[in-house]
Amino acid sequence: MRPTNPHWHERLKQLTARTMTTLVCTFAVYALQAQDISQIGKGDPLIITGSIGTQNTYYHSSYGNGYMSPLSNSVYANLNISISGFSMPFSVYYSNDNLNFSYPQFSFNLTPRYKNFTAHIGRSSMPFSSYILNMSFNGVGLEYRDKTFRASAFYGILRNAVNDNPEDPNPRKPQYRRIGWGFSAGYGRGGNSIDLYLLRAYDSPNSIDEYWRQYYRPQENLVVGLKGMLRVKNFLSFSANIATSAFTADKESPKISAGEATRFDKIFEARYTSSVRYAGDASMTLSLGGVNTSVFYKIIQPDYTSLGTYYTSNNYHSLGVNFSTSLFRNLSISGSFSGQQDNLSNQQLYTTSGYVYSAMASYRIGNNFSISAMYNGYLQKQTDGTAKVNDTTKVHRVLHSYSLMPSYSVSGDLFDHSMSLSLNYTQNKDLNKFSIGLSDVETMAIGASYVIGVKPWEMDFSTSVSHQQTKGFNTEYISDVASLSTSRGFLKEKTLNTSATVSLCYNHVKRTSKSLSMALDLSASYTLKKVHSFSASASFSKYGDVNPTKTTSSLDATDIRLSLNYLYTFTLLSIKHKDKKKK
Repeated sequence: MRPTNPHWHERLKQLTARTMTTLVCTFAVYALQAQDISQIGKGDPLIITGSIGTQNTYYHSSYGNGYMSPLSNSVYANLNISISGFSMPFSVYYSNDNLNFSYPQFSFNLTPRYKNFTAHIGRSSMPFSSYILNMSFNGVGLEYRDKTFRASAFYGILRNAVNDNPEDPNPRKPQYRRIGWGFSAGYGRGGNSIDLYLLRAYDSPNSIDEYWRQYYRPQENLVVGLKGMLRVKNFLSFSANIATSAFTADKESPKISAGEATRFDKIFEARYTSSVRYAGDASMTLSLGGVNTSVFYKIIQPDYTSLGTYYTSNNYHSLGVNFSTSLFRNLSISGSFSGQQDNLSNQQLYTTSGYVYSAMASYRIGNNFSISAMYNGYLQKQTDGTAKVNDTTKVHRVLHSYSLMPSYSVSGDLFDHSMSLSLNYTQNKDLNKFSIGLSDVETMAIGASYVIGVKPWEMDFSTSVSHQQTKGFNTEYISDVASLSTSRGFLKEKTLNTSATVSLCYNHVKRTSKSLSMALDLSASYTLKKVHSFSASASFSKYGDVNPTKTTSSLDATDIRLSLNYLYTFTLLSIKHKDKKKK
């Protein structure tokens, strides 16, 4: 059949021309991507390497092939051309009827180094305070570092504009192109240090369509931070990390032209949508008599914003303490407690408080036996804010989790043995006195595993079993899993490896369903002359409803999956320096 659109030939020519133009442009600039220009002339003149592979999978299910395609095939090829240290990778991927080419992109990065200086050109990132900058930038930067002094500066684009046509059926959420610049300076010696940071970031108003500007307003930001550490001999240390942010939600709103607000007009103009907020944390660590203790405090004011971070939680503060110690060389003990509360502005309907606490002990007897015990707890409360808490609906929950994990291992002339056991009990309970337990959950989990290595056969055998029982409001769920597996390597250099696993799983939802599944998994891999890699796997499973109240209870469902893969790696051409050839 002929196409109904008479202009489809012309449209295809336009798309082809546009695609080829893009590919030529991207190839022209990619020679600079992710390269270190300080290595110019130091790399080998020409090295061409690559790989070719294929993945083929057959899948059959008696329930139909809605889950995945019955036959999937893919072929891929990668080629890397390295010229005097510059690397140019290309890739081609074919999957059934889909063909994708991956060509070099416009993004690039140069990182030349000279003595204590490091330059960044292109897509880069620089170490800053976590409250100020954790995004990469596309621009230029310079760092200086020696044993005691450090400094850095950058200028670039923090994020690109998203400017879809408003008339598109499903346009993406628009965003302005964001530009930023900043610098840092620091000094450190003998465990003591201090660093100063500054970031200026702002949106470019004309980077999105005028239609979008009425719904999304350009923003700007000035953030100043200070981070430091003070060490008192070898047993006491203090650290702090603070930041102050001046943020404008709409940089086109009226400007404040009187008073102290005009002092920093050259780098930040205060407007009627501007606000100043701060964030920070501080900690003290004490080490005496083998006991390590630390106390920390953190606060982030409401609406604290830095345009140099992807996301920062705010409107809360927290206080906590950690400790750890070792006794008798074989016993290790640690614990922690912290509390957090939000609604620092007192403008939320309710205030939520949370308390996290934990304790852990680990004991070792000789080189064979060890046992660990752990407790984790969490308590959540809700109190009044701008509204009165309703006693019947207020949040008041507690979670307790207990774990015990003993393990034993021994090695002999013929056999290696390893055994482990795990027990866990978790309770999540609603403490509201008006609650009837709709969201209460209790879980008991037990697991055991055993591994034996047969040295004369160079084989490993392992088995594991687990049982989990979860109870909720008028519900109960039980799961039992057992498995047996073995693996072995063959040939002199163990280039042929095989494994097999048999597993059984039983699930029971009280008064609802009972199901059973059995599976067999086989796999093998072989490497030939270090460049040819073959792998094959097969899985066979039977499953179904085994609820005796149903007449069709049986393992009547079957899944079969077969996979065959191949990978060939090669060096097409290698021209190296003469001195390397001699070596």
